[in-house]
Amino acid sequence: MNQSFDQMTPAPPASFTPKQGQYLAFIWAYTQINGRAPAEADFQRYFKVTAPSVHQMLKTLNKLGLIEKLPGVPRSIQMLVAPQELPVLGLDQPVIITATGH
Repeated sequence: MNQSFDQMTPAPPASFTPKQGQYLAFIWAYTQINGRAPAEADFQRYFKVTAPSVHQMLKTLNKLGLIEKLPGVPRSIQMLVAPQELPVLGLDQPVIITATGH
């Protein structure tokens, strides 16, 4: 009897671009903090992008099998990537430091 090694072989790490990784990290962090998935408007505010950009990114992440989203259902994003595979949120975002008067 030939036993398959698929059951013993761990799944390969998810493959995504740095920008996709930031969206995935945002979904994970937002969900952990708020107990629900982010709305598209939440992505717009955080990433300072337009609604069509967010919508297209979510469609891409869904198509790549990185998330699952029910069409027409708000806040229905489900992560399909293990949290340990995600980058640190904001790591590729520019850090802006402003001086405040004392």
